[in-house]
Amino acid sequence: MAGASEAAERHTGATGARATAVAVVIPAWNEAESIGAVLDEVPSAIAGWIFVVSGWSTDGTAEIAVAHGAQALPQERRGYGAACWTGARAASEAGAGVVVFLDGDYADPPAAIPQLLAPIMAGEADLVLGCRALGQQRAALPWHARLGNQLVLAAIRLLVRRRVGDLPSFKAIRLDRLDQLEMQEMTYGWTVEMIVKALRAGLRVEQVAVSYRTRLAGKSKVSGTVRGTLGAAWKLLTCSVRYAAWKPRAAALPAKESIV
Repeated sequence: MAGASEAAERHTGATGARATAVAVVIPAWNEAESIGAVLDEVPSAIAGWIFVVSGWSTDGTAEIAVAHGAQALPQERRGYGAACWTGARAASEAGAGVVVFLDGDYADPPAAIPQLLAPIMAGEADLVLGCRALGQQRAALPWHARLGNQLVLAAIRLLVRRRVGDLPSFKAIRLDRLDQLEMQEMTYGWTVEMIVKALRAGLRVEQVAVSYRTRLAGKSKVSGTVRGTLGAAWKLLTCSVRYAAWKPRAAALPAKESIV
C-alpha cells in the first residue's frame, strides 16, 4: 500500500482538495476464504487506503488482508458498527475525505465503487447507497432476509416519510457528514442509524443499483439463519424508531435536503 501522503496526493488532483481522497473500509470477521478475492477486485487507482477491520477474527483474515495490500486494524469491541467506526476513524486520521464501506464476504462487488463515488465526487450527494440488485442471484439473499429488510424499510418510510430501497452494507459517505451523524450503534444497527439520521439531517442521499453476489464461503452471521434474521429485524426496527426522533444540531444541517 502507498503511504498516507502518497495516497492523498494521488487523489487530490490539481486543486489539492483533500476531500476527494478515498478510503475503503471492509469489516471482516473470519472471512479468510473470501477477503483475498475481495481485495483483488478493489480498484487500486481509486482507493488511497484500504482498511480491513478484523480484530476478532481467528482464521488468519488479518494476515491475508495484509498480504493483499490492505492495512489490518484491531477493534476495541465486537460488532459490525464497531468495525465500521474503527475503519472510519482510521480513514479520517489518514486524511481521507470519503469512505466506502463494503463487506468482506465477496457479495458486494468492489468494481462498483466508482458508481458509488460518482455522485459524491460530482458534488451531488453526501451519502450513496449501493442498493442490492439480485437479478439471477436471488439465492444470495435468503427469503427471510429479504422479508425482514422490507419490514424495516416500510418502518423507515412510515417514520421518516422518505422512501429507501435497501439497507446495504455497500455505501459511500463524506467523512465530514458522517461525523455530523453522531453514530452510536456498534452492532448491525449501524446502517439503519446512518440512513435514518442522514434523512433526518437533510443530507443528500442517492441510491445506486449494484449487482449482488453469493458469498464465497460460509453463512452470513446475520441472515444465514431464520432465527438470526428475526433477531436482526427486531434490532433494526427498534433502531428505526429510536433514531426517527433524532435531531441534528443546527450547525450540522446542509444547505438543502434531497433524496434520489
